[in-house]
Amino acid sequence: MSHVAHQPELWYTIPALYHPQNRVTTMATKEKLLDKTVWKFLLVGVVNTLVGAGTMYLLYNVFGASYWVSSAANYVVGGVVSFFLNKYFTFQRREWSWAQAGKFVLNVSLCYLLAYGLAKPAARALLSGQPVNVQENVAMLVGMGLYMVLNYFGQRFFAFRKKEDPEETPPQA
Repeated sequence: MSHVAHQPELWYTIPALYHPQNRVTTMATKEKLLDKTVWKFLLVGVVNTLVGAGTMYLLYNVFGASYWVSSAANYVVGGVVSFFLNKYFTFQRREWSWAQAGKFVLNVSLCYLLAYGLAKPAARALLSGQPVNVQENVAMLVGMGLYMVLNYFGQRFFAFRKKEDPEETPPQA
């Protein structure tokens, strides 16, 4: 029987929840990432997908709008829905501030540019023998998936970050 040192699962070892002094990844850390906000965020995502993706594919395939115009329209329309549903329903932040709205816009913008900026060249490379409209439809689908993951963490830990409870904050050395 071989003895292999336990390596923490990296998918839930996030710096915001991982204290470098104790270097122990616990079930509590995993539970903090996989709490009820994940499920609420996914439910809001279904609404956003129906509204935003419907807008995006309609503009691209019916009205002939470009890849960037169509995908951006998805996030302008979906962003408004997302802001209010995630603020009040998912993360239950009742306070209002322009700083919070600015963080939300910054997060959505960066997630959009990163997700779709990576998806388009990847789809072009992987589907080089396919027509451009196939490449771009696949890129938009992949971009939506990347965006969802990036956006959840950005909204949870940046835009709608909960003010830290002094009792939950680990002591500094």
